[in-house]
Amino acid sequence: MPKPPYAPLDFAAPSLEVTTRADGSLLLRSKIQLEPYGRCVGEWLERWGGETPKRVFLAERSAGGGWRKVTYGEAAAAARAIAQALLERGLSADRPLAVLSDNGVDHALIALGAMHAGVPVAPVSAAYSLMSRDHARLRYILDLLRPGLIFAQDGTRYAPALRAVDRHGAEIVASSNLPEDLPVTPFAELLAAKPGPRAEEAWAAIGPDSVAKILFTSGSTGQPKGVINTQRMLCSNQQAIAQLWPFLTAKPPVIVDWLPWSHTFGANHNFNMILRNGGSLYIDDGKPAPGLVERTIANLREVSPTLYFNVPRGYDMILPHLERDEPLRTNFFRDLDLIFYAAAALPQNLWERLEEVAVKARGSRVVMVSAWGSTETAPLATSVHFTIERAGVIGLPAPGTEIRMVPDAGKMELRVRGPNVTPGYFKRDDLTRAAFDEEGFYRIGDAGRFADPDQPIKGLEFDGRIAENFKLTSGTWVYVGALRMRVIGAGAPLIQDCVVTGHDREEIGLLVFPSPAGTRSLCPDAPPDSPLAEMIARPEVRAHLRATLEKLAREATGSSTCPTRALLLAEPPSLDGNEITDKGYVNQRAVLSRRAGEVAKLYAAEPSAEVIRPEH
Repeated sequence: MPKPPYAPLDFAAPSLEVTTRADGSLLLRSKIQLEPYGRCVGEWLERWGGETPKRVFLAERSAGGGWRKVTYGEAAAAARAIAQALLERGLSADRPLAVLSDNGVDHALIALGAMHAGVPVAPVSAAYSLMSRDHARLRYILDLLRPGLIFAQDGTRYAPALRAVDRHGAEIVASSNLPEDLPVTPFAELLAAKPGPRAEEAWAAIGPDSVAKILFTSGSTGQPKGVINTQRMLCSNQQAIAQLWPFLTAKPPVIVDWLPWSHTFGANHNFNMILRNGGSLYIDDGKPAPGLVERTIANLREVSPTLYFNVPRGYDMILPHLERDEPLRTNFFRDLDLIFYAAAALPQNLWERLEEVAVKARGSRVVMVSAWGSTETAPLATSVHFTIERAGVIGLPAPGTEIRMVPDAGKMELRVRGPNVTPGYFKRDDLTRAAFDEEGFYRIGDAGRFADPDQPIKGLEFDGRIAENFKLTSGTWVYVGALRMRVIGAGAPLIQDCVVTGHDREEIGLLVFPSPAGTRSLCPDAPPDSPLAEMIARPEVRAHLRATLEKLAREATGSSTCPTRALLLAEPPSLDGNEITDKGYVNQRAVLSRRAGEVAKLYAAEPSAEVIRPEH
């Protein structure tokens, strides 16, 4: 039976030029020429502040439960005032602004004000202040930055972190709840500054090479790296997106978004897309976590987005609500043009469930797309700007971006060059030199392949992280990314994520992070307050995982695709242990290191009863 049609959407026609080189590498470019772009992000704010001053730009939940809304005119005026205030305090390219807070209106205003003054802004993951016990990453970042000012939305909430680190003499600014034992300046003082010639001169001096931001990577292979983001990177990237998605300029987009501005997806992709195209961003104070996803649902009941962005874990958590709640489903899909996922591949079972709820809500499917890139590429290097029928496709090179595909251990490593690529890492010339090849391509560490080798125009597929792949003792390569996705799909609804084991061993194993909701759904008679450690020991759960291993074995094409043992983990991935980012990406290498004992248990000569193996 044919699937219902997609709601129509205006995309640029797919375009690709492929050059085969003598060394076996391929060079991919879009035939769409990148059009001229602005000199800085602030030009977008000035444009909409002049053309549509009363349109809502940003909104966040107020203490009373309503929405605090800020228009483009108000935001532009605030940015000019803040720029003046920061310059008066001596902030500069060498004394940047550090922001510790979650997403919020004041966070956005102070960041825009800093960029208006030519002062780099460094948004630091709020988790490093609020969820970390030792504050080691926050300490490292502030020691590297030596900021001139540190902003925290809620002074009391961030006070423990601020007391635990060397602030290097930086002034602290907070919007609310100023602690008595720390010298804190009210944010209102910055807004009260009167813009003058100094701010105007700084604004006029900003150019494409000016540093707009320093964004820190998640530190999956060590300490976080400060990625220099220039105005050229940010502006060229949004210009490329606008050319691929012309519908953005036809109707101002509306989004409800939680993705953190300390990461490139939430900040450079989503926030900048709204600003560049004069849209409205409703800041979602929820996130994909128990007790917080309910806030996301409440926000989606009130605001109908035209675009929706999330990571796979986020879709996993909102789907049950969309499936059972008709008013929510109707409001969510009413104006929705496009569903976008990134940060990790979307399991096919989630893709199909999203299609089903869309059809139930409106009688047609909503286009689902993805893209690929990194903090170093601002972030988009490839984009899906055509309809696709399954998860996994990451699209074609964006205008102005070149992709070099280099053979590596049976895979094709992807490398990136273009105006959207970082010039390097903040105060780490050694890391910068190692990150680029002899032709100036950034070595991102990912592999890719054509979705259809006979028709490259159908786009690339993500083919795993080069560094995560390993060999069994047989010499057979195990491609972790593809296997992980198969495991998650086969193990639904139990498996939220997993780590693949087996380096220099005979067989593949799995460390499984169970989904609390999925685990509970397998045990409907369990007491509602049962701890996860008890739930994963229940026979229904163990039987489901055993059946998953048996299913994978039936479908396997060899030892490299056939896990033979698994261990359910009661302890979720640790932020302090570098096992997970606040976007939900699990760091395979860190988990294997931190949980070496569990790996040993998995491969013991006489495995304990906790280790699950297929019966046949």
